Amino acid sequence: MKYTLPPLPYNYGALEPYIDALTMEIHHNKHQQAYVNNLNKALENYPNLQEKTLEWLLTHLQEIPEEVRTAIKNNGGGQWNHSFFWPVMSPKGGGQPKGMIAQAIKKRYGTFEAFQADFNAKAKGVFGSGWAWLCVANNGEIVVNSTANQDCPITNNLHPVLGLDVWEHAYYLQYQNRRPDYITAWWHVINWPDVEEQYRMVLDNL
Repeated sequence: MKYTLPPLPYNYGALEPYIDALTMEIHHNKHQQAYVNNLNKALENYPNLQEKTLEWLLTHLQEIPEEVRTAIKNNGGGQWNHSFFWPVMSPKGGGQPKGMIAQAIKKRYGTFEAFQADFNAKAKGVFGSGWAWLCVANNGEIVVNSTANQDCPITNNLHPVLGLDVWEHAYYLQYQNRRPDYITAWWHVINWPDVEEQYRMVLDNL
């Protein structure tokens, strides 16, 4: 079993009242664990692929045998996306960014509020299940986009620094069908220092 479920960096109730403890427990222990289990199962008969990193698998999908490509794309993406998602939230989160990511947002959008409006629109506009992202392109510019299902931005040569899960399992127990309310609440738990760290790491590796 190469891949394992990473621990949360906080307890299940730490993000309340914005995200409830039961949602976090089910989301982490059931949904992400299922992606881990299914990814390991898909790799069982492919020892050569077991030696590859998850990043390699998701950026070389066309080199993966067709019979397991979709399973690796879906479950590998689910593992990568969720492992990225948990640290970008914090019980001490919220507010506005500082540092280099704040400067990049101001350069691209003029104001934080304009960036927030664009991100919200992308998150609300996901049809069905998916994610909204703040990414860095290979030219160093920031990009706000969305992906369907568990598609991962790194597959398309984008480097995420912030992501929001808008699958119903991420919010339905607390917000039911009110995805916009969940999105609004989520801004109160964003871990901007982590986003800044991710942004600096991406720039250093471009």
